[in-house]
Amino acid sequence: MARTLPPLNALRAFEAAGRHGSFTGAADELNVSHSAISRHVRGLEKRLGVQLFRTQSRGVELTEDGARYLGALTPAFDDIAAATEVFQAETEGKVTINSDPMLAERWLIPRIGAFQDAHPKIDLRLVTSDRLANLEQHEADMAVRFFLQGVWGDRTELLSSSPVYPYASPKLWREGLGVRDLLPMNLLVDREGDPWARWFRKAGLAEHEIPKVRRQWDAVLSLAAAIAGRGVMLTNPEIVEQEVADGRLVRCVDMGLSAGTYGLVFSEGARRRKAVRLFADWLLDQAAELRGPVGRGEDIQPKS
Repeated sequence: MARTLPPLNALRAFEAAGRHGSFTGAADELNVSHSAISRHVRGLEKRLGVQLFRTQSRGVELTEDGARYLGALTPAFDDIAAATEVFQAETEGKVTINSDPMLAERWLIPRIGAFQDAHPKIDLRLVTSDRLANLEQHEADMAVRFFLQGVWGDRTELLSSSPVYPYASPKLWREGLGVRDLLPMNLLVDREGDPWARWFRKAGLAEHEIPKVRRQWDAVLSLAAAIAGRGVMLTNPEIVEQEVADGRLVRCVDMGLSAGTYGLVFSEGARRRKAVRLFADWLLDQAAELRGPVGRGEDIQPKS
């Protein structure tokens, strides 16, 4: 049966532009010029007899017809890619991961080289930002983000549920000190809410004994202050593992507090691609020891 199909290059140009919400993004992905994407899209519109994009002040936006067409094409291209990967002796492709900057610097980057050495044909791209990447427009294949409360989505995997512990410089904290010795110290806070109050309550202190934290710093400044001996930081072990190993920080009290999790969030259809699945499985395996009893039934929601 003969099929009525537009030119493949035109379909690829439109599908990439639709995912990115940008002709420039599509051009970068397909390694062609902006004008080539525009030419293919206009030719496709003429062939179909419909307008697929409308021009906006900041770029282009899918029309209703364009969104419907994209919704059919993207899964089709994903299926073609998945079928083709079966015949490849070695997995290849591009995988983009967006990560919280602190976790990327402190935990992911020291490990990611091992994956790249084992899979040289996978073009792994790490992008850091404080905001969650727009996965609906495929700014990334997956994103690592801190979750505070809410409900897990179908496209999210638990990466780490490790509790937070108090860490300080050995210049500030010495063996033999206990919970009450923390009370007069500068208590560093790098997340929303008042985790120190919760931690002290769990340690058994009465409400009137719990100090008020004066200010909240970002994670980078809090960590620097703790290393410099200027305070005590409540944080996850994976964030400070190198400083603990080097002796620049010590765990003050071996009592942890559940204060959120890190999740791995996927863009629509990303897990159909072999390269994405391979990296995601590797990443989850690397973090296996960081996952405790927290499960999907918990009330977990992304912070950003």
